[in-house]
Amino acid sequence: MRDAIEFLESLGVEPIADSMLAVEPTGALPREDADVVIFTSKTGAELVAGAWTPGDATVAAIGDPTATALEAAGIGVDVVPEEFSSAGLVDALADRIDGRRVEVARSDHGSDVLPDGLWECGAFVHETVLYRLVRPPDAGNAVEMAARSELAGALFTSSLTVEHFFAIAGERDRHSAVLEGLSGAVVGAIGQPTRETAGDHGLDDVVVPDTADFEALARTVADRIDRP
Repeated sequence: MRDAIEFLESLGVEPIADSMLAVEPTGALPREDADVVIFTSKTGAELVAGAWTPGDATVAAIGDPTATALEAAGIGVDVVPEEFSSAGLVDALADRIDGRRVEVARSDHGSDVLPDGLWECGAFVHETVLYRLVRPPDAGNAVEMAARSELAGALFTSSLTVEHFFAIAGERDRHSAVLEGLSGAVVGAIGQPTRETAGDHGLDDVVVPDTADFEALARTVADRIDRP
């Protein structure tokens, strides 16, 4: 969170830190007999650092931040898709996984797009949950600020952050006020799945960066905010 705050400050905006996600590690590690091991987040890469080695397995990362975290842990990365998404991973691995054991190491809230796509390519897929994503008990300040039209921008970094944000709004009977408040703000989603989730909750005008990473998302939103 500190890095995100500092980066937003470097863009000339005032960050409101209100994390919608907290990580609960499970202690599990990727299986050691897989031919291909896939990591879908920087968090997952950091959790296995010093506790797991790939052996002869091909290692795939969903994007550059995940790959960087793996390499910092001494784990070489063989595959990074051009499109930083589950669909992009499937496309990048499609011609090398038929009949092979593929391990997906991720959170408990991963979508079915990745495992289903791998199965369709002929892989034998196993999933290991490295961590659970839960809603922090103190989350919600940004919800209240949105309801009061006090936000110039909002960044959603996953579908689950959207779900938690609007769950809080619903619990506080603030859903309509939040939508009205955000109608005058620049709302950004890190990728298409996150934008679709935002749309499901009534946010129709949502920008998406060309690259699915936080810095690109922050720049995309900050560049569109009207400054005094």
